Amino acid sequence: MSQREQWSSKLGFILAAAGSAIGLGAIWKFPYTAGQNGGGAFFLIFILFTLLLGLPLLLAEFSIGRTAQSNAVDSYKKIAPGTKWHWVGILGMVTSFILLSFYSVIGGWIVAYLFKAVTGEMNGLSSEQYGELFGATISNPGLSILVQFIFILMTILVVAKGVQDGIERASKIMMPALFVLFIILVIRAVTLDGAMEGITFLLQPDFSKVTSQTILEAMGQSFFTLSVGVSVMVTYSSYLPKDQSLPRSAGSIVAMNLFIVLLAGLAVFPAVFAFGLEPGAGPVLLFNVLPTIFNQLPFGMLFFIAFLVLFLFAALTSAFSMLEIIVSAISKGEPAQRKKWSWIVGLAIFVFGIPSALSYGVLADVIIFGKTIFDLADFTVSNVLLPIGSLLIAIFIPLKMKKTALYEELKRGSSLKRGLFETWYFLIRFVAPILIIAVMLDVLGII
Repeated sequence: MSQREQWSSKLGFILAAAGSAIGLGAIWKFPYTAGQNGGGAFFLIFILFTLLLGLPLLLAEFSIGRTAQSNAVDSYKKIAPGTKWHWVGILGMVTSFILLSFYSVIGGWIVAYLFKAVTGEMNGLSSEQYGELFGATISNPGLSILVQFIFILMTILVVAKGVQDGIERASKIMMPALFVLFIILVIRAVTLDGAMEGITFLLQPDFSKVTSQTILEAMGQSFFTLSVGVSVMVTYSSYLPKDQSLPRSAGSIVAMNLFIVLLAGLAVFPAVFAFGLEPGAGPVLLFNVLPTIFNQLPFGMLFFIAFLVLFLFAALTSAFSMLEIIVSAISKGEPAQRKKWSWIVGLAIFVFGIPSALSYGVLADVIIFGKTIFDLADFTVSNVLLPIGSLLIAIFIPLKMKKTALYEELKRGSSLKRGLFETWYFLIRFVAPILIIAVMLDVLGII
């Protein structure tokens, strides 16, 4: 077997992992989920879950991956041989498969918007016309499937190239550029007339709107935006050299994630209120608001095209990680196998995602448990599979990994103090499982 791939640098790993985490979870999903759940209170609960659950779980997945130096399934087999714990990795693969199937639909919407912006179809429209354009775009069955396929194709081509030449190289270009353009967008949004109402909506908590569903959504959002619970970070950290600091890497990724989420909120909500739009409009929110903001800028369409390119990059960096966890487990690190399985798995995901792509068009009337096919896939991943995966990882760490070995692994390349380690271990062993179980039982009406 050929030598296992590795990241070429700490920065490459952080940007790739941050790209996996940031993606559409922070930029697309957070604004509309927060909008549907009261804004500021949801944001505050999301931050608490990210720090109390997301960060410890991220570090837990890092510990598993670098300890085992293997893919998501074999890592659990190496650490807990002769047990059924490798099913946590298989669950992560299944979750990633479903997630990428509907995620690629949104990626396709970005591709469609990019084409429309470049051809001038989006110049000078009102906010109402942008809403009509988006409705017409996602309800067009041929276009929806075509752009979804284009997005999947781009994902396959990068993952097939491997870790350094594919995922890392792309992430080093995409992520820094995204930050710069996002800051420009926020500056314009917060200076719009009426923007202060949107800023207040995001930053001033109104706990009267908090329900058990709000808490579950916030927890699911924290898992979704950090890519925890699916063992993606087990796979990514397995490519990390032993001299890199896991705690510093995890801290950097969480900080970047929270910063982008804040920027996404500050870019969207001031404009939502400034233009009289509805903050709880759902998945369409970002596609209506952003072009309206850019229309207010000199050379706005040029900025909008540039942002769409980077928005697409952010979506792709997350898609890379979802496909990578599956391909890595099946190909066992063999380059020839990687290419073959990248195509096989990628095309299978595309076919599985077609019903989600048609959920706003010819299959709009297909309702399961009160949800469209797209919404059902999203709900299942964010509010069921991710919490279950995270719970199992939190149980696995103290049950199957020796505490002294964990401390030594987390100390490699860092100056981690024993007190900080004990705090992390306590959060993983007690706080994370109790919180996850309590939230899920509450939503089920058991408590």
